[in-house]
Amino acid sequence: MSQRISAQRMSWGVLALSFLLLAFGLGVLALRSSQTGVTQSVLQPLAYLPWVAAVAAVAMFLQAMLLRCRFSPWLLPFSFFFASVGLVEIARLKPILFIPQLRWLLIGMTAFLVVLRCGRSIVELTSYQYMLGLSCLVLLALPLLFGTEIGGSRNWLVLGPVQVQPSEFSKILLVLFLSAYLADHEEVLTSEKHHFLLFRLPPLRFIAPLLCIWGMAILMFVVARDLGSALLFFGIAVFMTYMATGSRSYVFIALLVFVAAAVASYALFGHVRVRFDIWLNPWADPNGMAYQVVQSLFAFGSGGVWGTGFAHGHPGLIPEVHTDFIFAAIAEELGLIGSLTLLLGYAVFFLIGIRSALSAETMERILLSAGASVVFLLQAFIIMAGVTKFLPLTGITLPFVSYGGSSMVSSYLLLGLLAVLSQRKGGHAA
Repeated sequence: MSQRISAQRMSWGVLALSFLLLAFGLGVLALRSSQTGVTQSVLQPLAYLPWVAAVAAVAMFLQAMLLRCRFSPWLLPFSFFFASVGLVEIARLKPILFIPQLRWLLIGMTAFLVVLRCGRSIVELTSYQYMLGLSCLVLLALPLLFGTEIGGSRNWLVLGPVQVQPSEFSKILLVLFLSAYLADHEEVLTSEKHHFLLFRLPPLRFIAPLLCIWGMAILMFVVARDLGSALLFFGIAVFMTYMATGSRSYVFIALLVFVAAAVASYALFGHVRVRFDIWLNPWADPNGMAYQVVQSLFAFGSGGVWGTGFAHGHPGLIPEVHTDFIFAAIAEELGLIGSLTLLLGYAVFFLIGIRSALSAETMERILLSAGASVVFLLQAFIIMAGVTKFLPLTGITLPFVSYGGSSMVSSYLLLGLLAVLSQRKGGHAA
């Protein structure tokens, strides 16, 4: 009992620290603007304080609800820590987008509340596993048919004044589908009945859905030019399959398929060659196609260990720094210390989710919790690796940190699902 009360108090502390960080960052920006004589109406207190107050009020209400219903007390505070870092950076980099990001955060929290209220019904959707899989594929196909190319990737739907990225929501359907399918076919998938080269696999009809998901990920890479989402979907499928079966054969086959497709794509499609050439040698065209990557590397070098200091760097030299490259801005102004703090936060966040998975009662709920946790960690890793040139440049967001409505709302939907699955015995539904 005393440990539970201590955890609750510490979770409130993390939440309070998040808003203290936000207040401190806004204060530094306001002071620097007054010293340089720059007037930014969007960062005037009367413009943003009502939105900040609304966010704080809703956050405290949601945290109280989580504690009352015996959900994990840590998930929401950590998400607000990431969101606070993102809000401060967006206010620094693109002040005009600060209030819109606050609005998206409120919408995301509303989605989180809806999932808490309807959590059991959402989990029961796993009974319709093939409908979930089909819906996932339909969402992924929509941009290919009706999408608009933005930032070099054809993965957006423009609905009037709103831009929606369907892949952000389809990853939730993918986790639901895989958790249901893998749990339902666990015994068959772990049996070894047929030989394929050096591998022993079950009949093809049982692994066909997995091959379909892998193939769709590769198609996204080639046709939609969306390497980030392709890597994310491919990684989710591989990780969840391995967690369910413990078979390394699936991992090796998936990697072979992906490498073969990558080699064929490099030979056949010009935009694939450009993306990989930039990754291998960005210095061949530092002022052209590789400009973003080069400026990102300069930002990391300028930041060093301690950083240049908040609001004292030049991250604005990087195009789209508030979305794909926001981690480079953090590294430049907060240095290695700030970057590692953020990395540690995602690692702890992942461990909290895995702990919930290990305490689940059924294989389906274990895979659902673990899959949701993998999404957050894998997405953070892919974009951080792309910004640092460890992987080819990807076009996905840093969860809760980067600017973007689709990303914020989908992240809180997935977080709500993870919270529902973390409910301890004796808790009552919201």
